[in-house]
Amino acid sequence: MLTPKEEKVLQCITRYIAIQGHGPTLEEIGTDVGINSRGTIHRYVKALENKGHLHRNPQWRGMRLTGEAERRTNMLPFVGRISAGKPIEAITDQEEINFSELLLGTDRYVLKIDGDSMIDAGILDGDYVVIKHADTARTGDIVVALIDQSEATLKRLKKRKNGVELIPENASMEPMFYENDRVQIQGVLVGQVRLY
Repeated sequence: MLTPKEEKVLQCITRYIAIQGHGPTLEEIGTDVGINSRGTIHRYVKALENKGHLHRNPQWRGMRLTGEAERRTNMLPFVGRISAGKPIEAITDQEEINFSELLLGTDRYVLKIDGDSMIDAGILDGDYVVIKHADTARTGDIVVALIDQSEATLKRLKKRKNGVELIPENASMEPMFYENDRVQIQGVLVGQVRLY
C-alpha cells in the first residue's frame, strides 16, 4: 500500500516516462510534486523501489516501472485542459485517466457507427461507441434499441405514455415513434472513441 505522497511521486514518474520516454531526475520529481529536498524525494523513490513499483538503473533517467506498471498500461497521463474556442490559461493537472475503469467491464461492448443520424451529438460515421449493457434506460439517454427483434439503432430515448420515441441527433431527420412492445433496450451509451 502506498502513502499519498508515494502515490503522488509514482504518478509523477509514470507521467514523465509516458511523455518523455525516460525517467525524471530527483529535481524534476521535486519540482513536479512540490518538494524541495532531494533527500526526501530519494526516500520516496527508494520506498517505491522497495515496494516493487520501480526498478532503478544506476542512472536516474534509466528508471522504469514494475509491479503497478501493468495496472497503469490502461492509464494515460491527464496533463491538463486545452481550449477549442477562446484561448485559456494553460493549467497542468496532476492526474491520470484510467481507461479500463472508465470504459472497460464485463457489462460493456463496442459498436462502430454506420451513418449520420447522431452527428449533432458529436457521434460521427466511423466512430466507436462504448455501450453498457442494460435492458432499461431513462428519457434522454442515448441507447441501443432493437426494433421488432430485427433492426438495431443508436438513438436518444424519449419515453411516452403510450410508447417510446427514438430521436436522431440530426436536424434533417425526424423522430421515430414505436409502441413499447416493439422496442427492446439493449444498452446505454457510456463513451465514444474516434481514431484519426
